[in-house]
Parts: sequence; structure tokens; C-alpha cells
Amino acid sequence: MNSEGGITVKKTVGPMLIFLFLAVISNCKEASQKIDLGKKETLETVAGPSNGKPVRIAVGGMITPREGYAYYRKFLDYIEVKLGREVELVERDSYSEVNELLKMGEIDAAFVCGGPYVDGHKEFGMELLAAPVAYGEAVYYSYIIVKKDSRINSFEELRGKRFAFTDPQSNSGKLFPTYMLSKMNETPDTFFRTYVFTQSHDKSIKAVAQGIVDGAAVDSLIWEYADRTNPVFTSKTRTIMKSPPHGIPPVVVGPGLDPETKEALRTVFLNAHTDKEGREILRHMMIDRFIPIDDSAYDSIREMKEWIAGQDIEKGPGDLN
Repeated sequence: MNSEGGITVKKTVGPMLIFLFLAVISNCKEASQKIDLGKKETLETVAGPSNGKPVRIAVGGMITPREGYAYYRKFLDYIEVKLGREVELVERDSYSEVNELLKMGEIDAAFVCGGPYVDGHKEFGMELLAAPVAYGEAVYYSYIIVKKDSRINSFEELRGKRFAFTDPQSNSGKLFPTYMLSKMNETPDTFFRTYVFTQSHDKSIKAVAQGIVDGAAVDSLIWEYADRTNPVFTSKTRTIMKSPPHGIPPVVVGPGLDPETKEALRTVFLNAHTDKEGREILRHMMIDRFIPIDDSAYDSIREMKEWIAGQDIEKGPGDLN
């Protein structure tokens, strides 16, 4: 296994495939500029203890497509105004980095996937803060997608093909398809001819649309967002499998965050849909509102992890623990 331009490539991949894959993602490295919310003085604030320190919130590139990233930045500007204290955006390319920062207390909150939440909760007590309701649900799915004109019509038909995962800790982009393989007494190493980690769902969608890989596992929320806002790549793909529902990717905090700041943050998230500015930002994020969510919402993810861990199938280095 080796790394090229931030993509983990497993098994033997020809030079042309690597070149093409890098070409696909090269345009995804641009950083969005911070957007001024404007009219900040009109918003009622929710005070939390500052101690002169900013609130640091991580948004990974894998949690939202590039087209929607600017609105996450805008939402953090909104949080800053509502808290009445500085909010810093922290950008990371992998869930493992975000989890480590939360564990060490170097960030205060983060938008993460269900898989990293389950891992972080077990390892160091990561806590749920709130969860979005999107498209009327507080759940999401893993989509297994192929190119629209592909002859592949089932997950089983991806045997011996090229496949794209997202992040090794992602539920929709890694855990669910690995669980499906485990139920078939297979692993990514034994089933696929080759596979890659793209580090974001929109990159995986592009890779399928452009025929660089034969299939991919992607987050339904991100596929649906892209399909509604800029379907240039989603229109060239189709879904051949949809997972059962799983607890939606939550907003989390580290265990060391002071209670006052935690409750102030929770108040901002849970009430963002009740004022005009917050509602407008959430609309662009394709989020209806934020709600409280219970840890049990992520039990289906725990069950998949436990199933895989309990199998005697030899795991390759790219597989989940």
C-alpha cells in the first residue's frame, strides 16, 4: 500500500490509473474563502465562558462536497456571532486526525461520521452534541454506485473490479461495504482487483462518473446534495445498492470541553432554524434543523464493527480493525 497525492492506493495500480485519478482530484484542493455573514449585530448571542480562547471546530473535507463547504464556513461565522466569541475553523483531511485532535483537547467540536463517533466514544469518551435532520430524516445511507452505463447491477458483480472507498473510518464509505464483504466471507483484498481511498465522497463520485473506478461506496447525503445542486457527476452514476438506515453524521465534542461552552454550543445548533439567518444557511447546507440525538442511534454501526471483528477472515492492512 502506498500514498499518492493524499489517496491511499491498495494493490497494483497502473501508472495511467494513478495519473488519471490525480487529475480528477486536483481541482478539489482549493480552499474556500471565509464568508462574512453580515449584519452580525442584529443576532441575539448565547454567552459561554471565553477565557480569551476561541472555540475551535473541525470540518473535514470528507464531510461535505466542495460546493457546500462554503456554507459550513458561513455557519461557523453564524455560531461565532451567536456565542459572542471567536470561532476558528480547523480543516483536516481524515477522520483519524479529527478524532486525535478531539482526544487531545486541541479542538472543541467537530462534524464527523457515525463510524468515527463510535470509535471516539469508545476510546476516549467523545460526546454527541447535536445531529442534523436532512431531507426529513435523522438517518442516512451508504450508496454503492456505478457508472450510469455500466453493466454492473449488483454488489456481487463488483468482484474483480476497481473500487473506491472514502476514509478508512467512514461508515458509509468503508464500514458498510466491508461488512457486506465479510458476510460474503470476503475482504477488500480478496474481492476487488484494486481499491483506493479518495478521502472524500465527491471525489469517489467523480471517479465513478469518469470511469476511473468501476464502483464506490458513498454517503447518501453528499450524493443527494450534489445531485440537487450540481449534478454534473451524479447524473453519470446510478445506485445499485442502498444500505439500511444508520444514525446520521453528528456534531460532537471532546470530553474535556467545559459544560458552559458545550451547552452554549448546543443551544446555537438546536435553535439555528428558528431565526432568519440560521434558517437560510441551513437551507443551503440541505439541513432542516439540528436535534438532540441518543447514542443508541449508532448501535447499527457498532453491530457491523463487532461482526467484522468477530470473523476469522484475514484482514488486509486497508481493512477496519
